Amino acid sequence: SDVMFVVGQEQQKVFAHRCVLACRCQVFRGMLSQAPVGSQDSSSSVPPQGPFIVGNVQPEVFLAVIEFLYTNSVTLNSHIALEVLTSSVEYGLQDLCKLCVKFIKDTLSVEQVCEALQAAVTYGQVDLQQHCLAFIEGCTMAVVRTQGFRELSDVVLAQVLRSDRLAADEPDLVQAVREWAHVSSAVLERPVPEVAALPVRELRLPLLAPSELVTLESCNQQDLLIPVENIAAAWRAHALRKGSGVPSRLCRPRRGTRPRDHHRHLEPHAK
Repeated sequence: SDVMFVVGQEQQKVFAHRCVLACRCQVFRGMLSQAPVGSQDSSSSVPPQGPFIVGNVQPEVFLAVIEFLYTNSVTLNSHIALEVLTSSVEYGLQDLCKLCVKFIKDTLSVEQVCEALQAAVTYGQVDLQQHCLAFIEGCTMAVVRTQGFRELSDVVLAQVLRSDRLAADEPDLVQAVREWAHVSSAVLERPVPEVAALPVRELRLPLLAPSELVTLESCNQQDLLIPVENIAAAWRAHALRKGSGVPSRLCRPRRGTRPRDHHRHLEPHAK
């Protein structure tokens, strides 16, 4: 080897060959064309060996990237796949990215699907987004209980809630959003109504029965999760026996919506 990297908080030493890294990856080519910090002997005929500090990556993840650069294949496991995907994007390695996406799709689990969806949205992996969403639709109630669900961004959570095929009843989704909002409020140090503004727009309150709306109003007094006008619109749908003034998507039952008597009045919006 003729170059060394010091990787992660563990400061693990990783040795490699400059010609391989530079040939296979433009980011490494740029990195290795610069002398390491502290190099004083510019007259030396020996190429600088480093060390190059890579502090923000786990050694196992960095070694997976190096493995790919040498072999055009990669050994992945569920603990590092998403981080290797992140590194593949940062290093501009499209083929490695494809291998990561395939592995993630093949090994997707309830515990990891939300983290995978968040990464797919962040890095523009449309195919992985669709796969994750279909997985969530198949086991919605199990997914909403995971830590990964509580860590979704508001944009990604709203995207999930737009689905007609979620296998969950609306009161359960309202409760899941409430729990998510309280976690996000604590993490971001912002009020619950502010952090939840985007996902709350996708809650289908007109699907709730009057007794459920009463319960919702009582809970809402404590955290103001849902704007009063949204609840008023749901009451209006009951009073007028139609979804007048409510976006049609909010009157459409999901796959897991429990049938209620008033749903027939939401036609033609409901299917």
